[in-house]
Amino acid sequence: MTAELGPTGDLHLIAAALRADRADVESYTRVLLTVLGDALPPGLVQVDRERTLADRLSGRPGTPVSLTVTTPDERLVLRREPHGVRPEIRRIVHGVAISRATVTLDDWLLALAAVLSRLAADSTAARAALGRLLG
Repeated sequence: MTAELGPTGDLHLIAAALRADRADVESYTRVLLTVLGDALPPGLVQVDRERTLADRLSGRPGTPVSLTVTTPDERLVLRREPHGVRPEIRRIVHGVAISRATVTLDDWLLALAAVLSRLAADSTAARAALGRLLG
């Protein structure tokens, strides 16, 4: 599948690949950090973690509680809630959030796929990372 991915990719294919582990924030965090983290521009992905005393003492990074993907015009936030996850899309103008909407997970995944597709169109490294994600 990697070889057929065009410069902009197919948003529905990308979203389908991301849907595979849609149950929790930790899965998304692991995918974004290990596959895309090094290839994407600095500051694009932020993971907030909860660290217990046991995590600190053992040197573990803690449990991811939210994931934020930031672009110049939007911020995609996926936050763990007591009963699943809450996906949110914020529109950004000059660094300020002008709107905030809680969306379905499918809509959030399509927005994330669009961000990844735009990055892949502009960067060979991001395109390769996206290919590994889909492969």
